[in-house]
Amino acid sequence: MENPILHLNKIFESRIRLGVMSILMVNDAVNFNDLKQMLELTDGNLASHLSTLEESGYLKVHKGFIGRKTNTTYSITKAGEKAFKNHLLALENMIKSVK
Repeated sequence: MENPILHLNKIFESRIRLGVMSILMVNDAVNFNDLKQMLELTDGNLASHLSTLEESGYLKVHKGFIGRKTNTTYSITKAGEKAFKNHLLALENMIKSVK
């Protein structure tokens, strides 16, 4: 039987990126401040992880305005959804293999 650990995605090894993806899987879009609050992170820490996910093609960034304030929201891409589901499946298989 193939080793399930081979199917884990290195991008999602970070608990922060795992958290971001989990939140985006169940929400159409989430703004920066809400993500920051939910994950209890600093601006810089969250921004660097969001950049990694965006560069990987796993999330879309939507920049807009609410009144005069900038509002940046994030949503998951089809590729991101597929990659994350595959990662979760690999985790599941890894857990099952050690029972």
